[in-house]
Amino acid sequence: MNNNGASTLDKLDFQILSFLQEDGRMSFTVIADKLNVSIGTVRTRFNKLIEDGTVNIIGRVDPDKVGFRCYAHIAVFVRPATLKEKVAQKIARLPEVSFLAMTSGDYDLEVDVMCRDNNHLVDFVNDISKIEGVHQTKTTIYFKVYKYAQPDLKLLE
Repeated sequence: MNNNGASTLDKLDFQILSFLQEDGRMSFTVIADKLNVSIGTVRTRFNKLIEDGTVNIIGRVDPDKVGFRCYAHIAVFVRPATLKEKVAQKIARLPEVSFLAMTSGDYDLEVDVMCRDNNHLVDFVNDISKIEGVHQTKTTIYFKVYKYAQPDLKLLE
């Protein structure tokens, strides 16, 4: 671990992660062959990455193909500002939320949600508007998502 609590990853860790981003089902044997290391080395590194929370294994679905027809960004204004953490914690527990962050801009929290349809989105916005501290919301519906991706690890090189 380094000073900020993050694991120290080396070039081999990043290479393993890059292969898994290409194909999350790629076998340790294939990865080991491509990197010219032993299967045991890949397995050990992978298990360390799982244990320290650097990577987790999920099945990533295409929201549109499974029935989420309304994807939106919601700007949340919190008053008083001392309630930001409590509001964020409550919003984070909602299953529609795919992204949540505190911002430094005009609003306090940025929330991305995936809803079945516009009526579901209206219900969601009405529900978060009832949370103590939520002063105002501003919703932008994404008509079409062109890219939805994980970070490209090559950008860290």
